[in-house]
Amino acid sequence: MNEKVKIMGIVNINGDSFYAASRVHGTEEFCSRVRQMLDDGADIIDIGACSSRPGSTYPGWREEWRRLRPVLKVISREYPSVRFSIATFSSRIVRKAYRRIGHFMVYDIYAGEAAPEMPRTVAELGLEYVAMHNRDCSASHDIAADVAAYFKEFEKRAEAAGVKEWILDPGFGFGKDVQQNLELLERLPELHSAGREILVGISRKRMTYQPAGLTPEEALDETCRLHKTAIEGGALYLRVHDVAQAKALLQ
Repeated sequence: MNEKVKIMGIVNINGDSFYAASRVHGTEEFCSRVRQMLDDGADIIDIGACSSRPGSTYPGWREEWRRLRPVLKVISREYPSVRFSIATFSSRIVRKAYRRIGHFMVYDIYAGEAAPEMPRTVAELGLEYVAMHNRDCSASHDIAADVAAYFKEFEKRAEAAGVKEWILDPGFGFGKDVQQNLELLERLPELHSAGREILVGISRKRMTYQPAGLTPEEALDETCRLHKTAIEGGALYLRVHDVAQAKALLQ
């Protein structure tokens, strides 16, 4: 087994995420989903209180917190030793969550650009940090080179904020068309020049189903096929909807 690759299971506590089967409603269903993912071999559980699908609208930090708060109570009581990630770009949410559950991973789809104080907040609290590329690449002529250059610049921002360790997410599906996503995945090894561990989030996204004329619900096999490419390219984290199937790839 490739023991270095970690599986991050996605649990969405909002009603708007693109893959309906990833959504849970209420703390009882949340607990059931977390238990199943842990049984299936998840190393990390990623919680999304707000959808980041194309066309989605951020409801504001108060609504984000309203959704998160009951789940965090459950985490502090039932899962004190489980590694959790919270997908948020609000430093206010990070501070409030930290007061409830202590250490967790911050999964920031804007790499601090939506909240410039985020890197400093993460550094101050000593949290794990995932920085994702989220730029309009419609005019890009070399997607891998552009993403690599972005993270060289991010390295400077992170260092200035005091962030020593962070994980690189190329941002599949964000600001990139299907062909760019597929090319970026094939050229994943080029991103190792940043000297960071790489997290890949492609599960059931358009790049897995559109070329084959499928839907997200039908895209498990294609997702697994592309996950193999990601692993071969050196990804050390897979952010997935289907934990058992992703874990089986590591056998």
